[in-house]
Amino acid sequence: MSLDKAIFTRKIKDKAIELGFAGVGISKAERLDLAAERLQNWLDKGFHGEMGYMANHFEKRVDPTLLVDGAKSVISLMYNYHSEDKQIDKSAPKISKYARGKDYHFILKDRLKTLFNFIHEEITPITGRVFTDSAPVLERDWAVRSGLGWRGKHTLMVNPKKGSYFFLAELIIDLELEYDSAMKDYCGTCTRCIDVCPTDAIDPNGYEMDGSKCISYLTIELKGDIPTKFEGKMDNWMFGCDACQDVCPWNRFSTPHQEPEFLPHPDLLKMTKDDWNNLTQERFSELFKKSPVKRTKYSGLKRNIEFLG
Repeated sequence: MSLDKAIFTRKIKDKAIELGFAGVGISKAERLDLAAERLQNWLDKGFHGEMGYMANHFEKRVDPTLLVDGAKSVISLMYNYHSEDKQIDKSAPKISKYARGKDYHFILKDRLKTLFNFIHEEITPITGRVFTDSAPVLERDWAVRSGLGWRGKHTLMVNPKKGSYFFLAELIIDLELEYDSAMKDYCGTCTRCIDVCPTDAIDPNGYEMDGSKCISYLTIELKGDIPTKFEGKMDNWMFGCDACQDVCPWNRFSTPHQEPEFLPHPDLLKMTKDDWNNLTQERFSELFKKSPVKRTKYSGLKRNIEFLG
């Protein structure tokens, strides 16, 4: 069986890379006891803000065997979204790199299903599920556990050869495979992400984020008015925030993505500050067709732009 496991594992990893994933690692499916303790502590502090769903399905979130009967392996995958393109008007409200093109859920889900079907049809029959930020799965913890990177001080996963601009996804299946080992933490004494955070959302010692202070939360997840205490602290971000990633030394190894679907609308990066201030519903729909930005709706994006002043 060990020979089969080695062969199956290699075939799966090769196929994942062929499908465009930048990395793949595999872990044994079991309860994440330490992650569960950290998550409970984070929730107890109220760091999830209005993201009530983070407290839902707690045991399913920390135990993949409750999501998939007979689960034996968690296959973690990373998909590059880094772009070196910049908005032309430096005074224009900023939009996070990940949200400039088509919603990654659509793109990754198709590739995950292709990988799942490949395993089922070309290797051995399996049962399982595919996930990409679509269910209670601790994606970063699984990615770290499978050796794809370490959990940085900004709480995002960092890969020593490729940086941190990645979407994460998983297959949880009932097939036993060869498992990868976690890598060590290479953040060292660096505190750039902590120092640059405009709203002081990252703990002074790193490794913990007060989600309710994070600009991504304030501009996307928060449904009501942005608290006045954040006036002048948003660093001109209107949707998401890349501040902590932009300063990370490991992102000098980031390379531009090769995904055509992630390319923005031709006009998006040309929009001036005035263009954004005068944004109409029609223009919003045109710029953000099938985009993650639709999540905040036109009214939410207008709220963010107006808050920036």
